[in-house]
Amino acid sequence: MFVPIYDGVPLRFTRSAFITYGLVAACTVIQIALRYWPHQESDIAMMAGFGMIPSVLFGTAVLPEGLVHAPAWLTPFSNILLHASFAHLIGNMLFLWVFGDNVEDAMGHARFLAFFFLCGLGGSLAHALVYPDSEQPLVGASGAISGVIAAYLMLYPRVRIWGLAFKWIPVHVPAVYTLGGWIVFQAASAWFDPQGNIGWWAHLGGLATGAALTPLFIRRGVTLFGRRAAQP
Repeated sequence: MFVPIYDGVPLRFTRSAFITYGLVAACTVIQIALRYWPHQESDIAMMAGFGMIPSVLFGTAVLPEGLVHAPAWLTPFSNILLHASFAHLIGNMLFLWVFGDNVEDAMGHARFLAFFFLCGLGGSLAHALVYPDSEQPLVGASGAISGVIAAYLMLYPRVRIWGLAFKWIPVHVPAVYTLGGWIVFQAASAWFDPQGNIGWWAHLGGLATGAALTPLFIRRGVTLFGRRAAQP
């Protein structure tokens, strides 16, 4: 429904958001490697081996013998760097590129990296708890990026974002409307798509984790909800 393009918020504390750019690069390289580099495992096998399968995570199912895979306990993290298609990758990376740099700036590099993967973990576990018997692998950075969106909305609710509504209509509206509408869409989709064909609950789990962690991870002196810092 909404594709972000540009927000225009300058960095205040860092010269470069290299963690954000590194995550975009890592996800892109992995996607290209899975698609084009010669390997013995098919794309589907890699998704099964390194994506998060709830029933495997909880020990009620096992992977086929001989399949290269990550330990089950690691898959709530490893799935974050995988994507089902280039369209899936591009959609996620656009959100990370536009919003991640300012969240990284507000938190610092190391805390932002931890925040990103903790939000991804929160999203993965939310999906697994809602669909504990699922044998479908969950892949994608959507849960982690949902946490980034929650942080950005808490930090810059009044910032006007350039984007495309319904994929082609240019808009320039405050984050509270665009991202708030995006959150409502995720919640409605989770309600109306109970089969879990898309990881809506991973998105909601990432959002909740991001909202809970943001006040703990931001730098001292950074304010939330567009408030002005107290004058000494």
